[in-house]
Amino acid sequence: MPRTSTPLPPPLPPETRTVGQLVAEALKLYGARFWPSLALGVGPAVFGVADRELEGAVRVAFDVLAGPLVLAGSYAGALALVRPIGRGRHVAIALGAGFVAFLPICLARVWIFPGIDLIALAWLALFGLAVPAALVERRGFADSVRRGIQLARADYVHALGSLATLVITIFLTGLVLFFTLRALSDQALRVAGLLALLVLAPVFMLGAAILYVDQEARVESSSRPRRRRDADLHSALELDGAGRSDAEGES
Repeated sequence: MPRTSTPLPPPLPPETRTVGQLVAEALKLYGARFWPSLALGVGPAVFGVADRELEGAVRVAFDVLAGPLVLAGSYAGALALVRPIGRGRHVAIALGAGFVAFLPICLARVWIFPGIDLIALAWLALFGLAVPAALVERRGFADSVRRGIQLARADYVHALGSLATLVITIFLTGLVLFFTLRALSDQALRVAGLLALLVLAPVFMLGAAILYVDQEARVESSSRPRRRRDADLHSALELDGAGRSDAEGES
């Protein structure tokens, strides 16, 4: 008899979506919008090449001044694939917020010490959602930062865990690619590294964009009024639980 495939369970709604499902949704969106998604990797790939090829003060200046803007621009592009975004000044505000959010990640390329990557990722999880607050919700700079922190605090463990899982997924995939191509020349490895960053960086950006949807849903779900457990029923221990006279109880 032919085997019947078991249907996959329906995805959870954004307010209860798990980290694993967020990564799966990012990969699904990547496949559905492949070429626009692939374009998101151009900026991070250029940043990676420049960081590796430049030296001295030029490298530091590029990483600190240009790097955060490059990554913020890629993140903004990912958001445009997830939600309608604002134009004009909202783009400038989003890039400014993104500069603040991605700066520690770029600093980690220059000043290296134990734990710097985790600190940078924790910072991004807290402040990164200011970018969609500016682009999607069309807020000013200060209001976007406040809104981003509010979104992050709705479920900070989910925010940080999602970004960390995306990084680990990209790192492990890149590691497999490196060991597959390690017999090639140094020049070929550089080209392979560039292509790997071009292809894998969009996974992180798309996942970060979907994270905004999750956190926004969590904020909205927590602010909805909840029904009372008694459903406005009379208490069994009160003769006048609803504020009306009870002739039998008063007799």
